[in-house]
Amino acid sequence: MKAETFFTEAERQSIAAAIHEVEGRTAGEIAVMVVPRSDDYPEGQMLAGVVIGSLLAFAGTELFRPGSLPVFIVAALGLIALCGWLIGYLTAVKRFFTPDDRLEQQVRDRALAAFYEKGLYKTRDESGVLFFISLFERKVWVLADRGIYARIPQETLQAFAGDIALGRKSGNAAVVLCRQIRAAGAILAAHFPVRPGDSNELTDEVMIGQ
Repeated sequence: MKAETFFTEAERQSIAAAIHEVEGRTAGEIAVMVVPRSDDYPEGQMLAGVVIGSLLAFAGTELFRPGSLPVFIVAALGLIALCGWLIGYLTAVKRFFTPDDRLEQQVRDRALAAFYEKGLYKTRDESGVLFFISLFERKVWVLADRGIYARIPQETLQAFAGDIALGRKSGNAAVVLCRQIRAAGAILAAHFPVRPGDSNELTDEVMIGQ
């Protein structure tokens, strides 16, 4: 699924409205970003090609030339290369062969990179919060600036991510995201109330990454 079409235009507007509403009650700044993937995961593609290609080569060898090692080796080399190439287009298979902890870590790293790429660390009170959605991995990461972490632990913020991921599975990603943005906003408002001179420092629109 493309990041550009993950949310409908109406859903984007509802998300922007939720962010605008929350930021009217807190000095904290909230941003949402969607990316198609956080990495290409070549090792998952390679492993899938080796496993599937070898199994197909073994089955073919046993069917046509039982016990022939040379035939198996030649068939395996060809099928591993072919399957490895095809897996590049079969995202579900590539994800299956990529360890979940690798997916989790890469989403964290990509969220951190996006936080700096988009300048979310430049808010006056270091109070930016990023809701980062990575589609290939089907994972959500919530990342905040130093000012937030001084008062709110990562575990509290990341608790919102699990509900958003579940919302995506049920087809209600936008509805759940808006709900969690408001829930996060309530926590932010308690620690970072609106101050004189506050301005909207981050875009309320859903950002699309590559």
